[in-house]
Amino acid sequence: MDHETERSAGGVGLPPSITAAVRLVVNGKPHDLALDPRVTLLDALRTHLGVTGPKMGCDAGACGACTVLVDGRRVNSCLMLAVAADGKSVVTVEGLAAGDDLNPLQKAFIRHDAFQCGYCTPGQLCSATALLQKGVATTPEEIRLWMSGNLCRCGAYPNIVAAIAEVAAEGVH
Repeated sequence: MDHETERSAGGVGLPPSITAAVRLVVNGKPHDLALDPRVTLLDALRTHLGVTGPKMGCDAGACGACTVLVDGRRVNSCLMLAVAADGKSVVTVEGLAAGDDLNPLQKAFIRHDAFQCGYCTPGQLCSATALLQKGVATTPEEIRLWMSGNLCRCGAYPNIVAAIAEVAAEGVH
């Protein structure tokens, strides 16, 4: 068993013939997969579908780099099994824009230089999208609270908060 298979399978050696049929609708496109039932949603996206926006950060749900939207709800995809997302809509950072036309939040991140190395940016954008859609964060304090599960090792927090606050004030999501 190679290292990637071992990691995504939890290091337990199930026979390779045991798979689960999983249908994921990723960024509007349906995908039918046969996966080891222990494969995380993150590994299904990155390894099996080639969707590289969500990043592996901590592999423990503590950093938010892997955040995606599942049926509109933000989820740490490193903690969710792909079989738990069967039949659900999964939106990654790649699905936030309309083709080459960035959405208002993505444009605000650029205007406010709300990313430095960019590693956390996909998760930050997905989390911010969910909180804006819920309308739960309108002040900088509320934004910081709701975004607290997304870490930025570069320290771009003031710019991230400013970008989200701008879009929240415009009321366009």
